[in-house]
Amino acid sequence: MSTVVKIERLSKRFFLNQSRQRFPTLRDALTEKFSAVKSSLLRPRISGSGVFSGRVEEFWALKDISFAVDQGERIGIIGPNGAGKSTLLKILSRITEPTTGRISLRGRMASLLEVGTGFHPELTGRENIYLNGAILGMTRKEIRRKFDEIVAFAEVENFLDTPVKRYSSGMYVRLAFAIAAHLESEILIVDEVLAVGDVAFQKKCLGKMEDVGRQGRTIFYVSHNMGSVKKLCTKVMNLNKGEKFFFGDVGDGIQRYLSLHNSFSKKTLIERLDRKGRGHVRLYDCCFVDDGGNETDLLISGERLRFKISYVSSFCNLNNVWFRFILKNSYGEILFVCNNLHSNGGFNCLSGSGEVFMEIEKTPLFEGVYTYDLQVVVNKEIEDAIENAGQVRVETGDFFGTGIQPSIKEGLMVNHVWKTDIQN
Repeated sequence: MSTVVKIERLSKRFFLNQSRQRFPTLRDALTEKFSAVKSSLLRPRISGSGVFSGRVEEFWALKDISFAVDQGERIGIIGPNGAGKSTLLKILSRITEPTTGRISLRGRMASLLEVGTGFHPELTGRENIYLNGAILGMTRKEIRRKFDEIVAFAEVENFLDTPVKRYSSGMYVRLAFAIAAHLESEILIVDEVLAVGDVAFQKKCLGKMEDVGRQGRTIFYVSHNMGSVKKLCTKVMNLNKGEKFFFGDVGDGIQRYLSLHNSFSKKTLIERLDRKGRGHVRLYDCCFVDDGGNETDLLISGERLRFKISYVSSFCNLNNVWFRFILKNSYGEILFVCNNLHSNGGFNCLSGSGEVFMEIEKTPLFEGVYTYDLQVVVNKEIEDAIENAGQVRVETGDFFGTGIQPSIKEGLMVNHVWKTDIQN
């Protein structure tokens, strides 16, 4: 197939001022003027309403990126926050200019980077379809021809003549994606905005992008959802700190990303700063424990799973407390959630600090490495939430007690019985 996108030694530099802005005075203005004349090199200035002092620091969002993409390929761009993913898409979309490097594009491009981009809040949905379509390069005739398909896909029939400033973020995304996806472009660029929509619409969008790919169009897709990347993409590019460190097979790329991601998470819970919640209760330690109460990082399928969480609170007594243990596979897809609200009811009269335990009689997992999220909720308010709080390795055991291992090793194992007579 022919190459539609070729990037050669692409880099992007930003300047960060490390000083604090203050309100300008006459003295500041005069001092700045004379200092600039005397030695502009010793004191770089940045234009604006305030006066700055200090040095300007360079930040390279992308460093020496090179790759080529053929027609019809669907490229997943993955990496931790701040890796340079969105910067790369903005350069490809011609929103941001590169500092160095060369970009060659063949064909018309449609991009969906941020919620509401290309929309005017005072205009109706109908008017914004024409406006946004024109921004993306569609002719008025093409928009009229695609209009009914766009409206039906976006599911906004009842709000067409409502100003989009009254739309929810999900409605924004549905309409914006529908316009971009129905533009007959050779290249479609989609950032993480699909995370705003509901699950049903996300599946609908992924299905549409698969259809677009089968039509021979090229897709660039940024997401932290490894399940959707695995399903949609034909290749993966891994970025970290502005550098490309992998470009190739989807499965290999995802495993490299997860290994990198898990290496960031090998801190004790108390050290983790990437947490959410009100903070009145904090999770400060967790681990799996064996039957002897000893800490372990290895589970055997079919054997008992026991998990301990240690917490501390600014309150002396806690009531209506829920603990959530959310287990995910290597693609970041949730396999199951354990919540004491469902099994025991909310905990009451918990002391201000202590430990809670969760048990599963038989570990229902296949061999592999799994990650988990943790949350604590008090009176329906999330107090602490930590993604990728830890990981655990599972080895093969005899879950069913028959010595026979399942040939399909996906999902979970569940105890079950088959019968030939319903009455027996």
